[in-house]
Amino acid sequence: MFYRFQTLGLLTLAVLATGSAPAQGLRATGILSTPAATLGATPVRTTTAADFIVAVVNSEPITNHEVRQQLQRVVQQLAAQRRPSSDLATLAPQVLNDLINQKAQLQLARDLGLRVEDAALDQAEQSIALQNQIDVAELRRRLERDGQSVTQFRAQLHDQILLQRLIEREVEQRVRVSDAEVQQYLHDQQTAPPSGDIELNLAQILVTVPESATPEQLEALKARAQRALDRARKGEDFATLVREFSDATDLSSGGQLGLRTVSRYPDLFAAATQALTVGDVTELVRSPAGFHVLKVIEKINPNLPTMAVTQSHARHILLVPGVNLSEAAAREKLSEFKKRVVNGKADFAALAREHSQDGSAAKGGDLGWSSPGTFVPEFETTLNRLTPGEVSDPLLSRFGLHLIQLLERRKASLAPEQQLDAVRALLRDKKADQAYRSWLQEVRARAYVELREPPL
Repeated sequence: MFYRFQTLGLLTLAVLATGSAPAQGLRATGILSTPAATLGATPVRTTTAADFIVAVVNSEPITNHEVRQQLQRVVQQLAAQRRPSSDLATLAPQVLNDLINQKAQLQLARDLGLRVEDAALDQAEQSIALQNQIDVAELRRRLERDGQSVTQFRAQLHDQILLQRLIEREVEQRVRVSDAEVQQYLHDQQTAPPSGDIELNLAQILVTVPESATPEQLEALKARAQRALDRARKGEDFATLVREFSDATDLSSGGQLGLRTVSRYPDLFAAATQALTVGDVTELVRSPAGFHVLKVIEKINPNLPTMAVTQSHARHILLVPGVNLSEAAAREKLSEFKKRVVNGKADFAALAREHSQDGSAAKGGDLGWSSPGTFVPEFETTLNRLTPGEVSDPLLSRFGLHLIQLLERRKASLAPEQQLDAVRALLRDKKADQAYRSWLQEVRARAYVELREPPL
């Protein structure tokens, strides 16, 4: 199958020389992410300058030429991400500082005997090519066209993988999250007073109470609202109950009030739903308008990982290029399949059963319901762009060429065990970031650094 490989580590360097590694999982399929926009980018032109040593880290120099090269990569990366960049003179000191940190870490890795095998370099190069929907030969052609040799590129890959292995060895062992910490964090977040950052989508049943209502009328209206509440808590469809009981004007939306911050809801609503999770129903809420039955449809706390995910139900056809089928021929064949399906001249499932070289072929290519992170990035990225019923263009992954059809999407709540795992991962990321920064300071403090001429 074409599912993701196991996560290799907590930390990765997004740009080769950046000294601040984000706390995030590193997928085997994405060791080095080189956006397609940067592969064909025009190099940043800088005026020719004499080379000289700008810093020494222990016994190794950093030259002005190295700083300028790294500046060029950073500017290209920022441009590819459509992020504004400062002028080179402003960026240069930060780039130099990052190069010093990197040099000190690489020296430590070599002192510890860490190595990078050629097979790991080959896999990283293949991953970058796949992410950009090209083969390795085309990747190398584009690099050379932009003035970077394959030897230089693989040297950068080598250093990034070596740094990753060093961080996994030195930092991950410092990060521990206990069950008690997970439970305490959940308790603190769920019982905290309503925050303006939390977003809610509530559905309501409103039983209005006229200002002139008699005590008998009041009791009858309250009893009506209570019947709606009891049936909602038994699991009856809330939208159906809204149509039967509610006096509000939002019947067509199933009583939903829309996703908004807590501060935009009445204080009564915020207080009543403070300790509730998605799917819970409040006690009766009395307001000047009448009696409210509230159900939590969505609740987004920025300090908690999402407790619900968007799942996709898709099917695919996989063709594996080989001796008897070139990549170009496989792509052409899948393109023809797409045309026939879109024009209503063929059934996707029938084509999958007949042609797909995947274990799902017997089921018409059906992959079942999948959550984010199930498939390799290149497959999942394409899948996420589809609308229900849409068929993708042929897609290249490490497993071959795919044709994907999205059938439907749905929101699904995480199981309790998955929720605990999500909170644990959140806490690990926070601790990993702190541990990395502390460790980096230690490495820098142990290194002898001599600053000479300023760069540029």
